[in-house]
Amino acid sequence: MSNEHNQSNKSNSKISRREMLYRTGAGGLGLLIGASGLGTITALGNTKSDKEEPTLKDDQVPFYGKHQAGIVTPPQTYAYLISLDLTTSSLADVRQLFKDWTVASEKMSQAKLIDSYEDNLYVPPADTGEADGLTASNLTITFGFGPTFFVKEGSDRFGLAGKKPDCLKPLPSFAGDQIEDQWTGGDLCVQVCADDKQVAFHAIRNLIRIGRGAVTLKWMQSGFQRTNGSNVKQSTPRNLFGFKDGTVNPRSKEEFNDIVWSNGREAPWMKNGSYMVMRRIRMLLEVWDRTHLSEQTKTFGRDKVSGAALGQKEEFDEVDFEKKDENGNLYVPSDSHIKLARGDGSQKILRRSYSYSSEMDPTRAQLDAGLLFISYQKDPFKQFVPIQKRMAGSDRMNEYIRHIGSAVFACPGGTNKGGYVGDSIF
Repeated sequence: MSNEHNQSNKSNSKISRREMLYRTGAGGLGLLIGASGLGTITALGNTKSDKEEPTLKDDQVPFYGKHQAGIVTPPQTYAYLISLDLTTSSLADVRQLFKDWTVASEKMSQAKLIDSYEDNLYVPPADTGEADGLTASNLTITFGFGPTFFVKEGSDRFGLAGKKPDCLKPLPSFAGDQIEDQWTGGDLCVQVCADDKQVAFHAIRNLIRIGRGAVTLKWMQSGFQRTNGSNVKQSTPRNLFGFKDGTVNPRSKEEFNDIVWSNGREAPWMKNGSYMVMRRIRMLLEVWDRTHLSEQTKTFGRDKVSGAALGQKEEFDEVDFEKKDENGNLYVPSDSHIKLARGDGSQKILRRSYSYSSEMDPTRAQLDAGLLFISYQKDPFKQFVPIQKRMAGSDRMNEYIRHIGSAVFACPGGTNKGGYVGDSIF
């Protein structure tokens, strides 16, 4: 009888309106509610599980730190990148949203439920549950702010326009761009990466769910690359053209400091952060698959199997752009992808790209697939833009690709325990 009585008490326990709104997402994506309606998961750094410092396992990437995880973290197998627009005009709402996202992200990165299931059958669970029992799978969650977070249609939305960095603005139009509005911009972005697709989806789903009432989903793209378990020795991943992608990426702490991390001079809150550039690039696979191998290698300027630059033997051999074959022709054509991407070597970026497939394009009866290009850099207009201008003008690759999406986001530095993502802005 006592057990039955206890269960009855649990099932009849009262749930506050605040908790109900949080769990139900306020009834749907885009329903605007005030700050009192945004569901707070729990006070930062004040949960039962926070009383002891967590012990990270081999497949757990720390959420807190000097830099946000998911930027120089070794790329995982799966990725989701979403863009969100804010539906609230209250800075308090936005601040609370990031506090809630921070708590949830830390828990999910440790393979914990956002909150324990309760025995009340008459409210939605606090966690969607599909990752319950799964490992953390090297989950990383990275947040960014778009230009329109600060100023939209000429309006200083939250009184923060003075904190917008000059280099946080939409990219210019490049030659050959076929940008589609549905794949552009956004007030906020969230990048989720993991070695288990279900873990990654669980994270992105719950972050969207927590944000209901404050944000709406603008666009979402999933991505994939080779699985970590497919090779004993890690190698550079291949794109859907079959070529290695990311051979010249920075790898040392010194290179990251020179290329990736902001020193905060353009905006103090961006210290130890980085700027993300997204380009959704559709690959014309049917055209590429009918192209001779010799033309494919000249297009990239690399051997398809080894990844070595033409005229060299190994993938990481230094490229000699002046080296010629027995007929006096340059091994690496002047209009090849690697030649134009390199330029004079003064502009460098960190590539963190993933292949994507949206199955079939019904209007063309062809594969709808390509590259979710993601790069990180100190200043997109001093690094990415000059590179893209060179390639847009004469890259052989342009015959086989279409740039259909574009966005820029400022990803602030890491978060300290007890703080929350973006707290230096607010």
